Amino acid sequence: MKLQFTKMHGAGNDFIVLDGINQQLDLTDAQWRALASRHFGIGADQILIVEKSTRDDVDFRYRIFNSDGGEVEHCGNGARCFVRFVTDKGMTDKRSVRVEVMNGVITLTLQDDGQVTVDMGAPELTPARVPFVPEGLPTRVEGDDTLYGLEINGRTEWISAVSMGNPHAVQVVDDVEQFPVLQDGPVIEHHKSFPNRVNAGFMQVVDRHAVNLRVFERGAGETLACGTGACAAVVAGIRRGLLDSPVKVRTHGGDLSIAWQGEGQSVQMTGPATTVFEGSIDLAALPA
Repeated sequence: MKLQFTKMHGAGNDFIVLDGINQQLDLTDAQWRALASRHFGIGADQILIVEKSTRDDVDFRYRIFNSDGGEVEHCGNGARCFVRFVTDKGMTDKRSVRVEVMNGVITLTLQDDGQVTVDMGAPELTPARVPFVPEGLPTRVEGDDTLYGLEINGRTEWISAVSMGNPHAVQVVDDVEQFPVLQDGPVIEHHKSFPNRVNAGFMQVVDRHAVNLRVFERGAGETLACGTGACAAVVAGIRRGLLDSPVKVRTHGGDLSIAWQGEGQSVQMTGPATTVFEGSIDLAALPA
């Protein structure tokens, strides 16, 4: 069976996008991993699937698989690629679409300049709903935020716990390029206080409207950009009194613009979505 795919990226966070409406997708975990492999498959941080909606009030269903084969709740950079894909493929003539994700509905809008704005919904800050189990951890208050101390590689690192439909642990660092992201990221990802694992964000505040960010993503490792991670970082920075909306988030793959007006309000993320190439791959050549 030949599988048709499109390779895309959002600020360097790269994806395999699959049309699950006009072709049958019934892959094993091993085949998802093989597709995402940069040596034996197409190569991607994540795989995005376009499906028919299961609700009358939305246009599409959107599913995400990490490069380790596991399905996850949300991906902001992928959401921007999603709306460009369905628009470019003629699957909708709307400039703004409502999309069903694992934990809710998001709205994606294609701008005239080619940028895409995603209404990411309101952040979830209640620990149990991140999910995050803070019992036994030291705490301190900074601005409107409660920080939690995690023991990471012999040091106490203070994090904010935020969900943007998926869990994030955000910490502020002096120099994101010098910080041991690749050493600390896996430890934070698998910390016992996060029952579903967590995306680890490392944020350097440049000024009140700009940050540098690296994210070690759950199930994918460090990526060139992370849309939900950018949103979570800005939410944490604003709550800690360090940032004012809007905020430019500088990642290794490019810049994202994040706006948030406070508790109960949706986070708005704007950034690029780029098609790299299209092709087909023989599933029989992949591990079963």
